[in-house]
Amino acid sequence: MSGVTIDDIEAAAGRAEAAAIVQRTPIEPSRSLSERCGADVLLKMEHLQRTGSFKTRGAHNAVSRLVEAEPAVTRVVAASAGNHAQGVALAAAEAGIDATIVMPESAPQAKIEATRGYGATVQLHGTAFPAAMSHARSLADGPDTRFIHAFDDPDIVAGQGTLGLELLDQVPDVDTVLVPIGGGGLIGGVATAIAAHAPDVRVIGVQTAGAATVEASLAAGEVIALEDPDTIADGIATGGVSDLTFGLIREHVDGVVTVSDDDVAAAILLLLERAKQMVEGAGATAVAALLNDAVAAELDLTGETVVPLLCGGNIDITTLQEVLTHALVDRHQLIELAVRIDDRPGKMGEISTLIGGVDANIRTVRHERSRPDLPIGDADLVFEVETNGPAHMERVIEAVRGAGYDVECTTETAGR
Repeated sequence: MSGVTIDDIEAAAGRAEAAAIVQRTPIEPSRSLSERCGADVLLKMEHLQRTGSFKTRGAHNAVSRLVEAEPAVTRVVAASAGNHAQGVALAAAEAGIDATIVMPESAPQAKIEATRGYGATVQLHGTAFPAAMSHARSLADGPDTRFIHAFDDPDIVAGQGTLGLELLDQVPDVDTVLVPIGGGGLIGGVATAIAAHAPDVRVIGVQTAGAATVEASLAAGEVIALEDPDTIADGIATGGVSDLTFGLIREHVDGVVTVSDDDVAAAILLLLERAKQMVEGAGATAVAALLNDAVAAELDLTGETVVPLLCGGNIDITTLQEVLTHALVDRHQLIELAVRIDDRPGKMGEISTLIGGVDANIRTVRHERSRPDLPIGDADLVFEVETNGPAHMERVIEAVRGAGYDVECTTETAGR
């Protein structure tokens, strides 16, 4: 049997309510997703939690229990890609003890600064979460210091499970809950809570392809880890689950599906445009399962009440810019045109006038004169152009081509 019970989760809920650190986050319907899936889709807005993620729940419970049991402890140490870091930093500050957080060097700067803002000392170590974890453990070597694992800790998992209790209270008729999986603490706690109070509700885990370990672990019957997970959903790039969370997943989770980073990027954009909510990659992963037609068909959600958990909102601005650029390219709203010219003065202005004449905006332009296939005296002008979509893109190309120029759309996803 697992190491976390419904009694543990309900006790964690009592602590959270008494301290008022953990907030009750809202549920909001999504008309766009509901129409797409033929289901009643309700978004659990956990990214609006204090610190911007569900991690506050587990961190508060773990630190509270630690201070109660070991009053001599004056410092906690944790490893995190960012959200557990902020949760532990906040919980430690509220408890009046110090916190040292080890984060991978690839951690988003926004999460690093936010963790420091909650009063923690931050150390950057390693290129991925496993290396940060190993270093953090080495720092928790004193009698007054304790290590708080991001997911391999019953108190952490019990705290995350309070989200499951809250969700059932808000949506008692829920049929399926979609939960991102990193280390498994969130889905382990949520699934335990739901299994105890609503065993007919499906709990489905969602991972990204570059960080997927759970399906392989379930097939092997043991935990399978990745040394260097690669995904834009950095919050779930843990490299694997723990024995504790794996046991909870096997006992209470009904299925696990995998989505791509492209699906996650599309989910971030949809939530921004339609729901007016800005979430990080991990926070959008559950919604990504609804946008992947094959996954949605496999889950067969038609007619159900479905709740994807938006588990985090701490997106790095650089990542957001990359996601938005990718989406613009995919929609043909940002294209790259290579125009072959006789390299003489005035050509750039002439072609710019042609592009502007069909109401397209030029972002950048550069000369290519050193390509080996260029005849002497010729050059390529490469324009990055904003359009309104595929039809507008075609008008831009035809305007330049109609003036006698050889033009090629070199944007990879434009398919030309």
